[in-house]
Amino acid sequence: MEDSVTHEDARVPPIEGVAGGGTAYGWTDGRVQFSNLSKGSVDPMKVLTSELVHVWSMPSTANVGHQESPRPLEPVSLLAARNERESLQIALRPKVSWGGSGIAGVVHVQGTDLCSGSGDRLFFGKSITIRHVVPILGVPDALVPIDPLTSVRLFPGETTALWISLDIPSSQSPGQYLGEISITAVKPDKILPAQNFGRIERQKIYGELKGCIDLLDPIEGKPLEEVVERVNSVGSSLRRVLLSPAFSELLSDDGWDDVMEEDAISDLSVRVKLNVTVWDFVLPTTPSLPAVFGISDTVIEDRFGVVHGTDEWYEALEHHFKWILQYKISPYFCRWGDSMRVLTYTSPWPANHPKSEECFSDPRLAAYAIPYTNNNAVSCNSVVEGYLRNEIENLRMKSHWKKAYFYLWDEPLNSEQYNSIRTMASEIHAYAPDARVLTTYYCGPNDAPLAPNAFEAFLKVPKFLRPHTQIYCTSEWVLGNREDLVKDIVAELEPENGEEWWTYVCMGPSDPQPNWHLGMRGTQHRAVMWRVWKEGGTGFLYWGANCYEKATFPSAEIRFRRGLPPGDGVLFYPGEVFSSSKEPVASVRLERILSGLQDFEYLKYYSSKYGRDEGLALLEKTGVYLGPERYTLEHMPVDVMRGEIFATCRS
Repeated sequence: MEDSVTHEDARVPPIEGVAGGGTAYGWTDGRVQFSNLSKGSVDPMKVLTSELVHVWSMPSTANVGHQESPRPLEPVSLLAARNERESLQIALRPKVSWGGSGIAGVVHVQGTDLCSGSGDRLFFGKSITIRHVVPILGVPDALVPIDPLTSVRLFPGETTALWISLDIPSSQSPGQYLGEISITAVKPDKILPAQNFGRIERQKIYGELKGCIDLLDPIEGKPLEEVVERVNSVGSSLRRVLLSPAFSELLSDDGWDDVMEEDAISDLSVRVKLNVTVWDFVLPTTPSLPAVFGISDTVIEDRFGVVHGTDEWYEALEHHFKWILQYKISPYFCRWGDSMRVLTYTSPWPANHPKSEECFSDPRLAAYAIPYTNNNAVSCNSVVEGYLRNEIENLRMKSHWKKAYFYLWDEPLNSEQYNSIRTMASEIHAYAPDARVLTTYYCGPNDAPLAPNAFEAFLKVPKFLRPHTQIYCTSEWVLGNREDLVKDIVAELEPENGEEWWTYVCMGPSDPQPNWHLGMRGTQHRAVMWRVWKEGGTGFLYWGANCYEKATFPSAEIRFRRGLPPGDGVLFYPGEVFSSSKEPVASVRLERILSGLQDFEYLKYYSSKYGRDEGLALLEKTGVYLGPERYTLEHMPVDVMRGEIFATCRS
C-alpha cells in the first residue's frame, strides 16, 4: 500500500488549492494508437471515428480531468445486484480537429438496450442513462444529463468524460446482459438544435418503433404476466408515436433518407461493448444504514425565490426530497439558529397531513427527523403550545415511528448548549419516553471539563447527556488515524438501553482520510462508507448537501462557502446552472456515496452468511480498506471484493 501511494503521488501532480490529489486516474502504457490523418479538412462521414477520437473506458472512481491520457479501448464488464446502480465512464479525446470555430469536433453518443440470452432487457434511456462530467473549480464533478440522441462538443487537447449509469430494477431477471455505447464523429452542422429538431424527433420515433418489434420478438414461451407487461409497454410506445407531431414528417422521403444516413454513419462508429452480470441478490429497499443528509431550506428559498409556507415552497421541498431518495439517503430539511441550534424536519407538512404519511411511509426512507417546534421559527420562545405533543401523538402509534428521531443541536460546545439539549429532550421524553434524540459532537463542554484531557472529556459525553440522548453521533475527525479508539467510544454506550453510535464527516477529517471534499480521489470518497462498516457504526449523518453561498436566482453561479474545504456541504447543484432543466444535478461525489452505501449492503450480506470477522478479513484480503489512511487508490480491488461476494454468496 505504501508503495502504491508513493507511485501515485510521483506521477500525479496535486491540484492547487484543492485537497486530495490529482485528477488523472492512471497513465498511458504506450500502446495507444494515434491518428495517421494529415492536417487539413477532414470529412467525418468518410473516416472511421477511431481515426478522429480516442475512446476508452474508466471506472466510476476515476477523476477524469481534461489532461487525462488516452488508454486502449477494451470491453467493459460490470457486476450488479438488483436494485443497484452501477456506473462507469467513457473518456473522449480528439486526435485531430474537424469541427472548426474553436472546437475539435462533434460526436453523437447513442446506446442500445442491454439484452440477455433469454430476451430480458435493460432499456437504454430508462435503465441506462448518460451524463456529461462537467468540471467545478477545474475538478470533474457535476453530472449534467444529456439526451439519449445527443451531440457532444470536443475541444483540442482536452479529454471529455461521459458518466454511464445502469439502474437495475428489483424485478430484473438475473443473467448476463450485452449491449453497447456508440460514439460517432459528425459534421458540426448536425448539432444545431433549430435545424435538426425534426430529424432528431424522427430518429427517436424510428428507434421507438424498432424497440416495439424487439420487445415483442422474443415473447413466445414467456410467462403471461411478462407478456402482458411487454404488450402494455409496446402499446404505450405506439400511442406516444402516433400522437407525436413529428410522425407525419417521418413518412416523408427525406425523413427516411436521414435514418438511412444515420445507419451508414454508424458503420464508422467506435463501439464500447458492455457486458453486465445481474445476480439474484436484491439490495434492500430500505437501506440497512440510515444515512441522514441535511438540505438547507433557506438556500432553496433564496435561490428559487419561493416564499416559506407557500404552495411553491412545499413543491420545491417535496421535489428535492423525492430526488435525493434515489441515492439511498434519508434527507432532512434544516435551518440554523444562534449558537448552532438547528431546526430539522423531514416532512414540511404537519404529522397528521396525508403528505407526511406518504413521506414517512416511503420504504426507501430509513430515518426521518421530527421538528421540536414548527418550522416557521427556531427560537424556543416561538414554540406553539401543544405543537410538539400533537406531532408525537400523531406519530407514536404508526409503524414508521421506529424511524423517527429529533436532531436539536449541532456540535454543542459549552454547558449552556448542553443544558439546552437536556431541557428540550426532557420535554420530548415527557410525551414519548421511547423517542430518539440525536446529538452530534466532537468534544465535551469546554467550560466544565468532564475529564483531565480533551479526549477523555469527549468519551464522557454519553454519561453527561444520558438519558437525554439516544443517538450519539461523533465526528470521524476525533479519531484521526486511531481506529483503535472506536472501542473506547463504544464502551461508554449502553446499547441494551437503545443507545446507538453514529458518525459524521464535515470539514474534517482531511486528506488522506476518507471524506467528500472536491478533488479527493474517487476511492477516498467511496471509502467513507467502508470506514463506517469496518468501525461498526449504525448510522451516518452529513450536515448539508446544498449549502453553497447565497444566491437569488436559480441559474446563479455556484460558489462554495468561504472557510470550508471546496465541496464541503455541496453534493448536488441546481439544474438551471447548466441548462433549462429544473432537475437537480448530482455530483460525482454523490454517486460515489451511493456506491459506498451499496458496498455496505454487500458487506452486510456477506457477513450475514459467514460472520463479521470474515467480512473484515475480506476487506483486508482484497486490499479495499484496512484503515483511515490505508485503503486502495485503484479501482480493481473494489471489483475483486464484489466479485468474491458474488462468487461465494450467489444462490
